Amino acid sequence: MEFFKSAVASAISKGPPFPYTFGDRVDVDTSIWTLYNGTKREDGSNCSIFSFDITTNKSRLPMAKNAVRKLRTLRHPGVVKVLDTVETETYIYIATERLIPLTWHTKRKSMSTETLKWGLFGIAQTIKFINDEASSVHGALRVGSIYTSESGEWRIGGFEVLSSMKDDDAIIYNYGSLVPDAGRYTPPELAKSGWEAIKKNPLHAVDAYNFGTLIFEVFNGDFRGGDQAGQTKTIPPTMHSSYKRLVNANPKARVSVANFLDQGRRNGGFFETPLIKLTDSVDNLGMKTEEEREEFLNDLDQLSDDFPEDYFKMKILPELLKSVEFGGGGPKVFGVVMKISKKLTDEEFETKVTPAVIRLFTSPDRAIRVSLLGNLPIMIDRLPQKIVNDKIFPQMVTGFTDVAPIVREQTVKAVLTIIGKLSDRTINGELLKYLAKTSNDEQPGIRTNTTICLGKIAKNLGVGNRAKVLIAAFTRSLRDPFAHARNAALMALAATSDSFSEEDCANRILPSLCPCLIDTERLVRDQANKTLDLFLQRIRKHASTMADTVLPPPTSNDTSTNSTPRMGTPQPSEAASWTGWAISSFTNKVSTATGEIQNSGTATPSAPRSNSVPATETGRPKPITASASSLHRQAVASPPVTSAQTSTSSNANDYFPDDTANEDFDDAWANMEEDTFFDASSETAKPSSKPAPSAANPFEDDGEPDFAGWLAAQSGKKPGAKALPKGLSKSVSARPAVASRVASTGALSGAGAKKSSVVKPQTKPVVAKKIDTAPKDVGDDDGWGDGW
Repeated sequence: MEFFKSAVASAISKGPPFPYTFGDRVDVDTSIWTLYNGTKREDGSNCSIFSFDITTNKSRLPMAKNAVRKLRTLRHPGVVKVLDTVETETYIYIATERLIPLTWHTKRKSMSTETLKWGLFGIAQTIKFINDEASSVHGALRVGSIYTSESGEWRIGGFEVLSSMKDDDAIIYNYGSLVPDAGRYTPPELAKSGWEAIKKNPLHAVDAYNFGTLIFEVFNGDFRGGDQAGQTKTIPPTMHSSYKRLVNANPKARVSVANFLDQGRRNGGFFETPLIKLTDSVDNLGMKTEEEREEFLNDLDQLSDDFPEDYFKMKILPELLKSVEFGGGGPKVFGVVMKISKKLTDEEFETKVTPAVIRLFTSPDRAIRVSLLGNLPIMIDRLPQKIVNDKIFPQMVTGFTDVAPIVREQTVKAVLTIIGKLSDRTINGELLKYLAKTSNDEQPGIRTNTTICLGKIAKNLGVGNRAKVLIAAFTRSLRDPFAHARNAALMALAATSDSFSEEDCANRILPSLCPCLIDTERLVRDQANKTLDLFLQRIRKHASTMADTVLPPPTSNDTSTNSTPRMGTPQPSEAASWTGWAISSFTNKVSTATGEIQNSGTATPSAPRSNSVPATETGRPKPITASASSLHRQAVASPPVTSAQTSTSSNANDYFPDDTANEDFDDAWANMEEDTFFDASSETAKPSSKPAPSAANPFEDDGEPDFAGWLAAQSGKKPGAKALPKGLSKSVSARPAVASRVASTGALSGAGAKKSSVVKPQTKPVVAKKIDTAPKDVGDDDGWGDGW
């Protein structure tokens, strides 16, 4: 082989330039030509090269030159297409389109019956042209003189003895018998009388007989001689009658190939097949009416997968694409394009289909847009990432805001298909912006599909804003009036649970899930329980790994130096009651006060008593009567109690149990709102001087209870007020501070009270700071966040 290539190169160097490169040799049964695969040097395109060596085959040189001449002058779609020829003293080269011998297929029986009919139909049309229009006889029609092109179409070659019957010295008369294997295919009248007998019989007689033997050969794989002519083995029954008339022994009784073609084209004839009808009308697809185009597409849908793939790739596909782009073929034609493109290689798809798809995405036709989006899964793997991100997606985003709901819905669904071909910047920027719009779409189905889409593309979102975007989108969908949208949000939360931190699960997701537990739709309730259980299990697992407490251990047992009271830790005995911690806190604070409560003023401690004296007033100071002048001095020295303090102190008896303690319990909890409870300000009023203790805060910083203020408030209560607790109705402190508070409240009667009211200083009352009970602004959860 290498020797032959070097010899060919040497011969070419001595002759005219031949801009083609020889490739592998292709085996041919019997021919005067040697066939090679080749390539065109200019663009690398495929071709075939027929080579004739003059030095070793001089006797057949006229036949080779006749073939070159006829191939150059005879132009027909069914004839081998010639690209270039070169003739020298030593060789003849014919460069043609890339060809494959038909014998390769017939021997392997790799073609279906419908494909064989389609091929014979094309050959019959070409022979009809040669006989009728060109007034010529082929003379060597057989399987060995037929080839298939890259498009799968059958081409006629073997023009070595093709002659016009108008020429008196036609080459067929002298060289017809020199054609390789002529004995097997020669008609019986020529075998008896020689090739000169052609002149005595109809012009079509020779080619009609050879066309009949060709039919037998393509269906059976081989033709051994004239005794097989007329046998109908494996030939389709609809052809039997016409086939027998082709191989009739009487040349004058034979039907021409043109007549055979007409018989096959009749209604219900053997050439009335979907494939033949398709190829007959594909060239004029753009010029057809709507009804004709619909009929064409119906015929196309009837084709099975055993039809010639190459023909669809090379001939049907380009015509269909032109029809979609320029001929109004519509989405149905594009669907057929996608069906055919499945059989294309990646390189073929990139060169034939991708440019058309990019142009179609710019089309304003909504039907075409929907068809493109629906067929994206078929072609997305063959579209380069740069093409999708830079050319297709910018055109695709117009569908998110289209006025037609079907376009918006298909665009949202297509996101799942193209997400793998988009850059992170495109996903977290433009794509999320448009998905935020479709999540508020007026169509509930589009809102639901947007939620599903976000759940499925969660892993493609940026880590920085993934949780923020998903929580905002899904929690809002939980409030959607459409039940399936709420259900989709619950399922999406469950599917993307790994995207959220434990803090987000507890603080933001679980509160949003709770209303769905009592949803009006059982579908939503069931899914809410499943999703809630999933998050609860995760939070419980996380909580089991947390420390018992983060409070620092106490550094000293002496709490008198602590300015801020610390709540005691519940003890096991206290844990039995849910109020144990509160009681512990109260008792621990009282227990930290050491020593006795000292009376101020002129009070003197009680004298030691004998054991024989009954202890009737133990621990209770003896009442002291204050004079009017002392009350006056105390009133001037002490600031007045404000109205707020008075009203507050009037409720101080709530700290002490009585018979009516439970009357207002339920109402107090019923009026407490959760958000107000947790969000209210913890600041207290800041008086200009040391604050007077109130009933709400019965203890000052030194831990001493202000019983005197409480008693003074009770002495001036209106009729119908609650009675004092037992044992405190007549107890009055002897300290000057008590007298001061009593004088300021105006609770005493007599001259002392009148005098006190005259000398009462006009000081500005201390107003307690109001507590803001409005809920804090926690942000608008309905927004998608900065990431949107």
